[in-house]
Amino acid sequence: MVIIRHLFHIQKPIEHVFQAISTSNQLSQWYTRTESFNAKKGETFKMHFGEMSFEFQVQEIISNKRVTWKCVEADIPLEGHIMTYELDENDGKTRVRFSHEGFEAADDFMANLNFSSAKYLESLRQYCQTGRGEAFGSDGYRS
Repeated sequence: MVIIRHLFHIQKPIEHVFQAISTSNQLSQWYTRTESFNAKKGETFKMHFGEMSFEFQVQEIISNKRVTWKCVEADIPLEGHIMTYELDENDGKTRVRFSHEGFEAADDFMANLNFSSAKYLESLRQYCQTGRGEAFGSDGYRS
């Protein structure tokens, strides 16, 4: 199995970043339109990228440390994929370790999602640091 991994830092307190990755209203500001949900283990929620829909289940949530989602339904072959955000403090910043597991091979599909992940993770950093992200379909979104 092949895994996408990204590591980067955000110049905001860990509590601020955790809220951005674990609440539907904030996910909608930097990632994509997300239906309202309660961030607790076992809870499911939907995200929409234009006409495509994805349903995720919260697998693990540890306040200010980790959020893990599992894709349970998708319009593209992502079912069973697991995405994890791990947070810790490093030199006065919040260090984010992102992983996306579930790929059979390092192919074009994975390469495309790796690029998209990086774009949205940069949007997360911008949202946390400036209050403006580039969520899919938002005014500032770069297609």
